[in-house]
Amino acid sequence: MLHWKRNLYILWLGLFLNHMSYTLSVPFFPLFLQQDLGVKSGLEAWSGISISISFLISGLCAPFWGSLADRYGSKLMLVRSGVGLGVAHLANFFVQDPYMFIVVRIFQGLMAGFTPASIALVGTNTPEKHVGYALGVISTSTAAGGILGPLMGGLLSQWIGLRGCFIASGIITLISALIVLGVKEVHERKSDARSSIRQDLKTAAANPRLLQVYGLIMLVSTSVLIIEPLLTIYVVQIGGSIEKATLSSGIVFSAIGIATVIMGPWWGKIGGGIGYGKTLFIGLVGGGIGNLLQLVTQSLVPFGFLRFGYGLFFAAVYPALNALIIQYADRDFRGRAVSLSQSASQFGIVVGPLLGGFLGGWIDIPYVFLLTGIALLGAAWGSRTLMTAGKPVVTIMNQTGEQTANK
Repeated sequence: MLHWKRNLYILWLGLFLNHMSYTLSVPFFPLFLQQDLGVKSGLEAWSGISISISFLISGLCAPFWGSLADRYGSKLMLVRSGVGLGVAHLANFFVQDPYMFIVVRIFQGLMAGFTPASIALVGTNTPEKHVGYALGVISTSTAAGGILGPLMGGLLSQWIGLRGCFIASGIITLISALIVLGVKEVHERKSDARSSIRQDLKTAAANPRLLQVYGLIMLVSTSVLIIEPLLTIYVVQIGGSIEKATLSSGIVFSAIGIATVIMGPWWGKIGGGIGYGKTLFIGLVGGGIGNLLQLVTQSLVPFGFLRFGYGLFFAAVYPALNALIIQYADRDFRGRAVSLSQSASQFGIVVGPLLGGFLGGWIDIPYVFLLTGIALLGAAWGSRTLMTAGKPVVTIMNQTGEQTANK
C-alpha cells in the first residue's frame, strides 16, 4: 500500500496513452472504410460491425485474463495487453479490404484488457479509504486520452492520412506498455488451481448487488456506444464539411473527455462522502437529460456544448460503478469481479455500435439520441436500490484477526 500513489500516477499515464492511441483512430472508422477500403453501401452497418467485433472477443476473453491476473498479478496482464494492442494497431496499416480489417479487429479484441487490469490493480493496491478517489482519478486518464486522441487523429489524418494514424496508435500503445513496467504491485501468488469461468460466474451470481451493477454496466455501455458509428456522419449532416469531418468530429468526441477530466475526481470524492449509489443515480439522470436535449439541436456548436454538459454529469457513472464492484467483491475475487464487469461492458459495447449502425440506416440519427436518453433514465430508475448502499467500506478486525467488512 505504500506505493499506491506512485502506482496511481504511473497507471494514469499508461491508461492516458493507451486510450489516446485508441481514440486517435477508432472515431474515424466510417471514413476509413469508405475512403480507403472502398465500402460504398451499408457504411453504417460496416462501421458498427468493425467496432463491435473487437469488444465481443474482448468480452469473451476478459474472465480468462482476469483469472490469470488474480493468480499472477495485474501488472503482467498490463504488459501483455499493451504489447498486443500495439501490434494490432500497426497491423491495421496493412489491411486492404473490409474483411481483413475485421480479422485484425478480432485480434485486437483478443489482446484487450489494459483498462480492467489497471482498475483491478488500483482496487487491490490502494487503501480502502482512498479507493473512490483513486478510481475517480483513473477515470480522468481515459477521459483525457479521449480528448487528445480524436483531436490528434483529426489533425494527423489531414497530414499523414488515416493509415498513418494507425502507425501512430501502435507506437503510442507500445510506449504505454513500457511505462507500466514501473508499477510496483503487492500481489500474493495463489498456489491453488485457477478457478474456471463457470465458478467465477457462480461466485458473482451469489452476490445480487454485484449482478445488479453488472446489468447497469451493460445497459450504460450499450446506450453510450450506440452513437459511436454515427457521430462522424451526424457531424456532417448538421453543418460540418466532408473535407474537415475528421477534425470536426474529433472536437465533438473530445467534449465529453474534457468534461470528465474536470469532474471525474470530484465525483470520486463526492461518492466517498454521500455514497457511490447516489452519485451513480445523479450521473445517470444528468446523462439521460443531456442526451434528450441533443435531440433538438441542429447545428454543430450547440451540439458540441450539449455533449460537454452531458459529460459533466456522466463523469460520475463509471467511477461509481467501479467503486461499487470493488466494494461488493471480496478482496481475493476483485480481479475476476472487475474482469466480469469488463465482460458486461464489452457486451454492451458490442450491442451498442451494432444497434446504432443498423438504426442509423433505418431512422434519423436524432431519434437515436432519444433512445439513448430513455435508456439512461431507465438505468437511473433501476439504480435506486443502490442509493442506500455504496457508502465507503469500514474494515474492522474481529477477535481472531480475520478482516470483516461492514457494508
